[in-house]
Amino acid sequence: MSVTRLLVLGGVRILQPAHGYLVRRELATWQIEHWANVAPGSIYNALRTLTRDGLLEEHEADIAAGGTGPAARATYTLTHDGEAELLRLVRDALWQLHPYEPASLMAGLSFWWLLTREEVVAALEARRTQLDAHITGISYQAEDVRHAPATPEHVVEHYPVQEARLRGERQWVEDALKRLHDGAYGFVGEGSAWLRQAKRE
Repeated sequence: MSVTRLLVLGGVRILQPAHGYLVRRELATWQIEHWANVAPGSIYNALRTLTRDGLLEEHEADIAAGGTGPAARATYTLTHDGEAELLRLVRDALWQLHPYEPASLMAGLSFWWLLTREEVVAALEARRTQLDAHITGISYQAEDVRHAPATPEHVVEHYPVQEARLRGERQWVEDALKRLHDGAYGFVGEGSAWLRQAKRE
């Protein structure tokens, strides 16, 4: 649910005030059904849940002015608590290694522009350290499986697969850090035209 919460809160943050269909259409262009396993129905459920939890504010449609088309749909904006929760989720996705949930990192990358460049660099440097530690520990976990008499021996292949994935992510971290140090993308406080357009008061 945290990945869905992050994507929906972030989608509303970019488009607000936005109705559910607009959020769903925007996220669909990111192909989230492939890497986040988020179905369209989950987006609408999340909008209702986030509203109930006080993270979104729902604004009733003006039926008299808009008929029954998209303009007449209820719209959503982030509350103060919603803004804080969005930042918390972005930070968790970047600062914390979730080795068995790659969608968490992907979702965090989608909204890392909400942070400063300095924080994103620091988060990736911390992530690199966590990756190194996790990769080192995998060989010990594999040995435990090899010596477990009741475990099928082929289960040990899970660990080389996981190690290869983590080594791939570690290489991405190195490459991303170089791009960030070279000035790629726009982040909070940098005056990027895209950031100014995406900013919602």
